[in-house]
Amino acid sequence: MSGPTPDKIMQITTGGWATSILGSAARHGIFDALEGSPASAEDVAKKTVISVRGAQALLDGLAGLGLLTLSEGRYGNTPEASQFLVKGKPSYLGGMAQVFLEDFSTWQHMPDAVKTGLPVASNTTDIADNPFWHMLVPAIAALSFPVAQMAAEKLGIAKAGAVSWLDVGGGSGVWSAVWLGVNKQATGFQLDWEGVNKIGRGYVANFGVADRFKTIDGDFHSTDFGAAKYDFAVYAHIAHQETPADNLANFRKFRKAIKPGGTLVVNDFVLADDRTGHPFAMMFASQMLVATKGGFTYRQADYRKWLGEAGFPSVEIVATPTPSTLIFAR
Repeated sequence: MSGPTPDKIMQITTGGWATSILGSAARHGIFDALEGSPASAEDVAKKTVISVRGAQALLDGLAGLGLLTLSEGRYGNTPEASQFLVKGKPSYLGGMAQVFLEDFSTWQHMPDAVKTGLPVASNTTDIADNPFWHMLVPAIAALSFPVAQMAAEKLGIAKAGAVSWLDVGGGSGVWSAVWLGVNKQATGFQLDWEGVNKIGRGYVANFGVADRFKTIDGDFHSTDFGAAKYDFAVYAHIAHQETPADNLANFRKFRKAIKPGGTLVVNDFVLADDRTGHPFAMMFASQMLVATKGGFTYRQADYRKWLGEAGFPSVEIVATPTPSTLIFAR
């Protein structure tokens, strides 16, 4: 039989199943239990203190998703699962699966957001003391880890000497954790809400560089960034939650805060000027629709325009191996 098949539509329709299976497996430590030691459903149930029936359902689903291998009744982690779904590794993405699982109720109301253009999520980005940050902030750190490494290499952070930077809305502090790790003379400053900075200090401490990680508590919309104070600045995964006007205002503050010859690094999900790009980045606009009052997924042209108006004559846009893009403004 030739012609279209329903396979892709069925895969998308049952996407909630996949998220539920992965989020549940992460919560119950299935991948941790299997790391380096393939096991049966009964063994997994015993290790993770869950029912045998539940273990078998998860193992079947995970194998069906291609995240586990199966041989003679014993399940094992695939290389992808070992790299990204075992707790304690810098690349761990299991926390993000749990965040999506917790957020299911929001997406049931997306038709309302589409109609009104207004957010429907209870966990919006403008609530400073939202308990949701304690789940989200550490969960998304792994997305930035390889990108921060890539930026450090491009900028020569390791050999830059006693430099400093300002990470605005830095969350977990992952950028400072990476950069401070390669440069023993540097100092990283992070501006974020008090509760989020507390999370960041805990995360950075795991890398043994907490003594050179300084936090500034405040709302970056109203806090002054200073004048000619920093060699570098970082604006990672913040632009998408802001309106165009707010992004322009922040870029002007960055221009003032960076020393002559310094560099602003922007990292975000960025689309080409015709609004094509990585599938994750293209879908991310829907996340901003349901969760923010004015955020969106912006185009390369938008960043060039804002940064140019803010006083950055040089804008370099660099693809990464992840769904996100790096922008270097000087």
